[in-house]
Formats: sequence, structure tokens, C-alpha cells
Amino acid sequence: MTTSTEQAEPQRATTRKAGAPRGGLQQLIARRTAAPTQLSGPNEKFMRYVQDPIWNFLCDHYFRLEIDGWHRVPAEPSLLIGIHSGGALTMDAWTLVHAWQRRFAGQRVLHGTAHDVLMAAPLLGDYFRALGVIPASRDGVTAALAAGHDVVVWPGGEQDAMRNWRHRDKALLFGRKGFVRQAIRSGVPIVPVATVGGHDTVFVLSEGRFLARWTGLGKRLRGATMPIIAGFPFPLAIEVLPAHLPLPAKIRTEFLDPIEVDTDPARADDTEYVDSVYDQVECAIQNGVDRLAKRRSFPVLG
Repeated sequence: MTTSTEQAEPQRATTRKAGAPRGGLQQLIARRTAAPTQLSGPNEKFMRYVQDPIWNFLCDHYFRLEIDGWHRVPAEPSLLIGIHSGGALTMDAWTLVHAWQRRFAGQRVLHGTAHDVLMAAPLLGDYFRALGVIPASRDGVTAALAAGHDVVVWPGGEQDAMRNWRHRDKALLFGRKGFVRQAIRSGVPIVPVATVGGHDTVFVLSEGRFLARWTGLGKRLRGATMPIIAGFPFPLAIEVLPAHLPLPAKIRTEFLDPIEVDTDPARADDTEYVDSVYDQVECAIQNGVDRLAKRRSFPVLG
């Protein structure tokens, strides 16, 4: 569930001028992400008969998920902010959303958010929608929070998910501060989320930034990376869409202390205030990651 670039802010750089031609790929993405946002939560029948049995096994036995800090989650709707990793298949994000759904049993809806490319992908996009995932857009997130639902956003987007394995324990939000403005405008607290282990499900050898620029696919796919990965079943592959099966790495996740924001809408335009909240969130996540990483003995094995 890799979020798009500047969450909750208009995508000015990709806005098409009236009458300008649009490529086939961009047309497909626009058409498949223009569907009405699903705010009713996951498809209950799909969850009961398909999703839950599979992900209960994966969380409990394959990824051996440890998730702590439930007592820190506020009673009111919140904007969860985290990092995620593991190439195109961010297992730390998937396990987080499933753990939430399992704990609250439909009584409290958490919407994951995903990059337009993933939401537009055949089958994968349909699967995401069945889980209640929404596009990482300002309109979609605003509507979900206004409906009293929780939303989780990974501001680092594909650059976070595709970061080099050597940086697996770094909290990288890439200076994207739209989530702070979103929390202010929606009047909700921010809940930082720390996690480790997702980047051991596949080894990102290179972020492939040169490839993304050279091929032009980075611009077309609204991303900056085309990572070179080592994993299963391919010892070496270039990953734009999923090109690996996740290794059974141990994933550890923790909800951190909520951060209350000023709900005066004018504060969203206060650069100094926005920067201070952003720094606070990034610092909290990094401290949490450092703490969780100390519990890891070996890659994959955990």
C-alpha cells in the first residue's frame, strides 16, 4: 500500500492542462482512480471468507507480527502516519491494516491509502478497494476523516517503500508535510507508527533513480524510483509492479504517543508551525524504529 507523493496536497506537478493530450497509461490511472471513494469500510463477506483466514495465518505464523501500543490510539478518529518498506509489496503496511481490522472487528474502520498506480492496477486495485483502501488524495482522506473513520498514510510513498536496504531502519518522510496540514484542517490527532522488518521481505539493492529518469517511466508513473531487488523467485529483478514473493521476515510495529495539532485552519499556512509538527512526527517514528530495531537479531529471521 504505497501512498502517492505529497499526501493531502494537490498534485500540482501532475495536473494536466485543459486540452493537453494524455497517454494511455495515464488515462488508465485516471479512470480507475476516479471511482467514488469507498467509505463504508472493507467488504465484510470478502474479509470473512477470503481475507481474514489468509492474513491471520500470515500475521501469526509467516511474518510473526508483533504489534504494540494499542493503548495509545485515541478514542476519536485519527490520522496515522508511518513508514513502510519492502518494494512494491509493503508487508508492514498490509499487516498493520489487518491487525487493526482484527482488533476492532469492524467497529472502527481504518482506511489504508495507496499510490494511484497500485489503485489502477487490474486485480490489485480491485483487491485494495475490497479492503477499504482509498487513493492517497486530499479529497479522499478528507472525506474519510469527516465520516469518522481513521486513515493511515505513508508520506514517503514509493521512495520510502523502495529505499535501499542499507537504509531500512531510517524514518524517511522525504519532507512531505501535507499530512500535517491535513490533520489541522480535519481537526484530528496524528498517531506516529514505527515499524521494522518489512524491508527484510525483499532486498532493495539499488533505488534505480537513474533508471526511472532514463526510461521516463518515473515521470509517467509519478515516481522517482525503479528499484533493483534481490528476492524470491528472481535473484535479480527491476521492480515497478510486484516482481517478488515476500520472504518470511519478522515484522514489529508500534503505535506511538499521539500528537495533537492546532485545529485553527490558518495554522495550515503557518510554515514554521507545520515544520515543527513534521519534525516531531519524524523524530518520534525514528526513535520508535531505533527501539524496535534493537530487538532484531538477524535479517529475515528477526
